[in-house]
Amino acid sequence: MCVCVRERETVIVSYCSHPSFGICSATQALQGGVDTFMKGVGGNSDKDTIEHVKRVIEMIERAASKREVLHTDFLTPPVLKESMLTLGKLDHVKAIAQGGYPEAERCRLSVGHPKLLATDPDIVYAIRISGNFSFQPCSHGDLLGAILSTGISRNKLGDIVLQGEKGGQVLIVPELADFLTSTLDKVGNVTVSCKRIPLLALEYEPPRTKLLKTIEASLRLDAIASAGFKVSRTKMAGLLSNGDVRVNWTTAMKSNTTVKTRDLISVTGKGRLKIGEIVSTRKGKFAVELIRYI
Repeated sequence: MCVCVRERETVIVSYCSHPSFGICSATQALQGGVDTFMKGVGGNSDKDTIEHVKRVIEMIERAASKREVLHTDFLTPPVLKESMLTLGKLDHVKAIAQGGYPEAERCRLSVGHPKLLATDPDIVYAIRISGNFSFQPCSHGDLLGAILSTGISRNKLGDIVLQGEKGGQVLIVPELADFLTSTLDKVGNVTVSCKRIPLLALEYEPPRTKLLKTIEASLRLDAIASAGFKVSRTKMAGLLSNGDVRVNWTTAMKSNTTVKTRDLISVTGKGRLKIGEIVSTRKGKFAVELIRYI
């Protein structure tokens, strides 16, 4: 069972020898090797992110050379971002990201030729974990800890969606869905039951947000983040130098980094905000719309 739980990837083999599939072209595009593509990975990415991206690139090579569709485990947002940037350089190997629902952060990638990907099955299952949590509220950490205690590794799990007093829902790789439903019977001191549900039956609420507006002399990261998170520029400079600030999931350590519309800024311990509309004022400043997640 442990070997199954720790398995790194699922392989769906789909063969097609038609020349229009362009498999040879994809293989040639990858002849530079993993190291060549790793040069494009964000310089501020941590070692763990870089290692995971390397595994995805190695999978891309196998998908191109063996005419297979390969599936990653669930990837964190930074790994997903860097992997998709790498895939964008290739014409004949594409990917589909699936997390189970529109707001999902942790997603799996299916990698292969577009015509093969079109025939692939769903690669994410949903499990509802039900119990009476009215006297003992269930947290994300409670559910995650209980699931990990069964022996399932974190990369086999997607997002965990809480349901208040009722419990929660978890996205998981298909091959471990039955194992989880038959094994997990408690979360903390609360007895629970587990049942697989269709992805369309997932119950989740869109994130709550608060709209803010600020007028700044520039679009520097330290200025915008200070306004959005209501902290001083001095404190934000310290957070930046400590590596606690990320822009689009990549660590940002330079105060003068320029931000733009749709950028997502996250600060450890303070949450996230998205850059909305940016308008130049008559006085040469910038009126910036900030969407703060609460």
